[in-house]
Amino acid sequence: MLSGSTYDEVCNNFRWEIPEYYNIGVDVCDKWAGDKRRLALIYIDPQGEEQKYTFRSLKDFSNQLANTLRSHGIERTDRVGILLSQRPETLISHIAVYKLGAVAVQLLTLFGPEATEYRLSDSQAKAVITDKDNVSKIHEIMDRLPHIKLVMVVDGGRDEEVMDFWESIAKADRNFTPVKTRPEDPALIIYTSGTTGQPKGTLHGHRLLPGILPGFEFYHNLFPQKDDLMWTPLDWAYIGGSYDALFPTLHHGYPVLAYRPRKFDPEEAFYIMARHGVRNLMAVPTVLRMMMHAVKNPRERFDIRLRSITAGGETMGEELCDWTREQLGVDINEQYGQTECDLVVGYCSKIMEIVPGAIGRAVPGHIVEIIDEGGHIAGPGELGEIAVKSPDPVMFLGYWQNPRATREKFIGDWMRTGDFGRKDKDGNFWFSGRQDDIIESGGFRIGPGEVEDCLMKHPAVALVGVIGVADPVRGEIVKAFILPQAGVTPDKDLEQSIQGHVKKRLEAHAYPREVAFVDEMPRTKTGKILRNELRKIHAQEVKISK
Repeated sequence: MLSGSTYDEVCNNFRWEIPEYYNIGVDVCDKWAGDKRRLALIYIDPQGEEQKYTFRSLKDFSNQLANTLRSHGIERTDRVGILLSQRPETLISHIAVYKLGAVAVQLLTLFGPEATEYRLSDSQAKAVITDKDNVSKIHEIMDRLPHIKLVMVVDGGRDEEVMDFWESIAKADRNFTPVKTRPEDPALIIYTSGTTGQPKGTLHGHRLLPGILPGFEFYHNLFPQKDDLMWTPLDWAYIGGSYDALFPTLHHGYPVLAYRPRKFDPEEAFYIMARHGVRNLMAVPTVLRMMMHAVKNPRERFDIRLRSITAGGETMGEELCDWTREQLGVDINEQYGQTECDLVVGYCSKIMEIVPGAIGRAVPGHIVEIIDEGGHIAGPGELGEIAVKSPDPVMFLGYWQNPRATREKFIGDWMRTGDFGRKDKDGNFWFSGRQDDIIESGGFRIGPGEVEDCLMKHPAVALVGVIGVADPVRGEIVKAFILPQAGVTPDKDLEQSIQGHVKKRLEAHAYPREVAFVDEMPRTKTGKILRNELRKIHAQEVKISK
């Protein structure tokens, strides 16, 4: 656990303690099950009913599921697809798969049949655990997935081709001896977003959880503290929902609130947090902005007891940070990482000053630098690629069955993130943009993230996405796609105001020479701006203009 009163002290006190043998399922469940009353999960179902699960009950259920899976031929290293959202069976399935020594494949319920098929086919999954809302996807693609031997449904919808989850495990023995796994043994496959090309399966070992703990504790102001209770509105199929929130909390023996409605309601979210005394929140900026715009003066209406908020994945904006500080009484601790190497840069407001615009400093235990194209460490203030030095416990084992892509991810001992940025003399990192997003304009290299962050401070801007577009003189110029605030009418004066805003605050060459106003911003399911989609919109505009 992290300890200390300053950033330097916490870093100096930190030591990695990775045991010779380690199993995630045992760590987040079985080690706490001796206390029969210790609460692990509070689940609010779609009807609003509340269910509570202790660590002991989770141990029993996961043992029964592990025995059931084994009886159907699922063994060590076999892949098991988990096509579920936030619900108790999701957690039970993960724990059981880990204790069995098998490999969990996280699948998002929002995926269509093709996306689901690709991931199950690529991973050669032998079993799938899902619900009645998604089992039809599996039926649709089963004839093309002969390697799947078992389909379990957690909430009815049983037919001759699937097994009832609860009915089948009720018949199984509650005693199960977990497989003795090492930290480097495979535990989990999470597929990348696939915004460019087919998604790659990111293979993690059991060491992922101990590797992620320093970042988790850091972002939540030295978690755990008395009465801590975690909630995230993110789907547990994302690494942000599962390994940035769920599993680290359970590792410490603290409870998690499971609540994810089909449609996010900001007012309901405030009510739920107040009712259950949520102390720790992991979200994305888009969700926080929805809450900011929907509910005025939330602490006057709700008994908010938040102690920590962490968010990442997109530009925060000064307005959002000010709102959480003033209206929720908590600073946002920005986090940075990737599916391949998560939670390696960010803030802990309890022990360090938050520098506006910067994404934070290296999390204790991780060596993070800016490197040039040759893999050499760049000087302070120089633009380069953010990289993490290996070996590192949180780092992925490799891309599933893709050694070439794995090799390309590294240069020497450095894992390349594909993100560009700078590191100042104080150790603060400044994010500029993805490698493919860097704009080369008139000999200058412009990071879209910097421009987006600046534009988010304009009072008329709700969301912004920045890309580079072709220019006969400069090679590329900056183009900004703007979603205006509600009630704002886009016109030429607003366009000029936006351009002048950037000119005054960033380098003159970085201002958006083109501005396009949109009614809707293309984003991923986690809220990240899809710049590739913005490029398509621009290409279509160019085509029409010709």
